[in-house]
Amino acid sequence: MSKNSLSHIFKNSYSADKWQQRIEQVAHRFNQQYQNQPFELPEEIKQMSIYQEWKSGTLSSKIAAPFWEIAQPQKNQHCLDIGCGVSFLIYPWRDWQAYFHGQEISNIARDALNSRGSQLNSKLFKGVELGAAHHLEYDGAQFDLVIATGFSYYFPLEYWQLVLEEVKRVLKPGGNFVFDTINSAQPVAEDWAVLETYLGTEVFLETASDWKKTIKSQGGKIVNEQLGVGEMITLYKVKF
Repeated sequence: MSKNSLSHIFKNSYSADKWQQRIEQVAHRFNQQYQNQPFELPEEIKQMSIYQEWKSGTLSSKIAAPFWEIAQPQKNQHCLDIGCGVSFLIYPWRDWQAYFHGQEISNIARDALNSRGSQLNSKLFKGVELGAAHHLEYDGAQFDLVIATGFSYYFPLEYWQLVLEEVKRVLKPGGNFVFDTINSAQPVAEDWAVLETYLGTEVFLETASDWKKTIKSQGGKIVNEQLGVGEMITLYKVKF
């Protein structure tokens, strides 16, 4: 999938705005990964231990975000997974008996999940929309739980102010929002940020203090926090 094709998709899925170029970059990077296309990297990056971990697959455990440890979906709850990738095929939604709704910027992931999700469980799987986190394609007060893991660090806090506003809009009163951030205090975080830049996506290593200020500024209250998840990850559970 070319960048031009991605641009066409996004221009037709929501109004173009200042974030479109960054969204397309992130989508392109993950489409490339989903399609197992090679990344052109300089030799000095390939010599880094963080690259070796990424190449072997062991890095994934350091940046994994098991959101269910802080807010497990409950039976008959309607849950929205933003930036869902192919999570419905990986996580135990059938055990939870919760309804899955997704929104994703990768058309490759969206298409794969829409083609297989209903075959896996047509009752629980409610489909995936193509779109960005700051323009959720859903009505207000619709979800008991909103999840956004694996992408906060690709966008600055200014963008996340918009995401928090949208999440607050689609959550039912008393609903929970769970998302993850990179723990920028971890020494390995900077090496990881360098690798991600060469993979095509700049990373924003924000402090925990700045994240908490941003959440509070949008009317959010942190009701649970897990540090050191997957070594590099912090999980937040927020209510509005």
